[in-house]
Amino acid sequence: MDKIVVEGGVKLKGEIEISGAKNAALPILVSSLLADGESVYSNVPRLMDIESIKLLLSSLGARIETDDRTVRIDGSGLHNHEAPYDLVRKMRASILVLGPLMARLKKARVSLPGGCAIGARPINFHLKGLQRFGAAISLKHGYVEASTDGLKGAEIFFDIVTVTGTENMMMAAVLADGITTLRNAAQEPEVVALAEVLQKMGAKIEGAGTPVITVSGVESLNPTSVSIIPDRIETGTYMIAAALTNGEITLKNCRPNHLEAVINKLEETGTRIETKEDQIRVTGPSVIKSADLKTLPYPGFPTDLQAQFMVLMSVADGKSVISETIFENRFIHVSELERMGADITISGHSALIKGVPNLSGAPVMATDLRASASLILAGLVAQGTTEVNRVYHIDRGYEAIEQKFKSLGARINRITV
Repeated sequence: MDKIVVEGGVKLKGEIEISGAKNAALPILVSSLLADGESVYSNVPRLMDIESIKLLLSSLGARIETDDRTVRIDGSGLHNHEAPYDLVRKMRASILVLGPLMARLKKARVSLPGGCAIGARPINFHLKGLQRFGAAISLKHGYVEASTDGLKGAEIFFDIVTVTGTENMMMAAVLADGITTLRNAAQEPEVVALAEVLQKMGAKIEGAGTPVITVSGVESLNPTSVSIIPDRIETGTYMIAAALTNGEITLKNCRPNHLEAVINKLEETGTRIETKEDQIRVTGPSVIKSADLKTLPYPGFPTDLQAQFMVLMSVADGKSVISETIFENRFIHVSELERMGADITISGHSALIKGVPNLSGAPVMATDLRASASLILAGLVAQGTTEVNRVYHIDRGYEAIEQKFKSLGARINRITV
């Protein structure tokens, strides 16, 4: 099993290219099931989650070819309506095949999904939505079993904002009979990216990026070609790394307009940020100012950057409070940061962080994807050597993270043990 070893104390300097967004690529690749013919996707990141979704789509009958970061998927052979446990257990995003399978094959048998241990992410919103479309739903032996004579347009209200729920219902709605309205829909850039791809395929969608999305069903969709948008979470992680190490980093192929909440919060800490259309330059402060934070659905501060920001606050001047409103178990990285000398007190859904002069290198254990990134960041600023174990989590969502940090001057290596 691999581990990443970091020797701290280096100011990061240089420039890197941001990879395509995992959370945009996954639903977009799944949308290939909605059309007969070959769709071509470029700027697809090379990640474990991408490999997992390709295996799943292939098992359903899609033909897939990959050339570096270009993936070609032909959905003409879609015939299998079952997504088995062995392929779904690794990743919660696998539930995204439910909507397309119901739209195309009118039946689906999908294993309940797995993924990071960051708390309950129930799929009941997906199931209730399909029932609104007129589908019959049952849960048997760990599988969702769904069937329909034909999906009918519906009014669907999400009790809480759900990104995959919005994406799944949008994909089900594009081939449904009639008009579907999704209320309290997720507004994330990844949702907008999926809507734009579906529109290129011939879908009629209005309101993506707002709380109300309207879909007018069509009889069929066509294959398309599209480039995956840059990963805003990867971008934000390297921005925080620059702030943390008093570094100077230029991030290329990114979307500053997707990161306004992150930019504003980092500027509160004294970090200097300059933006161009597809580029961000980040200069870290000599003294990091403390700043309170609350995670919120987009356009608020993303929960996927909370752990990384907590590392920054761990060495800031003063006290800060971080409130997590999205996932109830997303403070499980705290105990590992405390092993490195961080002073953090948890109270319910909030964490009180008292900045310390230095973190100390230590052996730590990654518990989920974003916690893995936070521990690497902690290692970059810690005195001594940090060993991050169970880094298979990080390979799910960060492409070549150690190589990118190395190119910025970090003393970091991956070791197979």
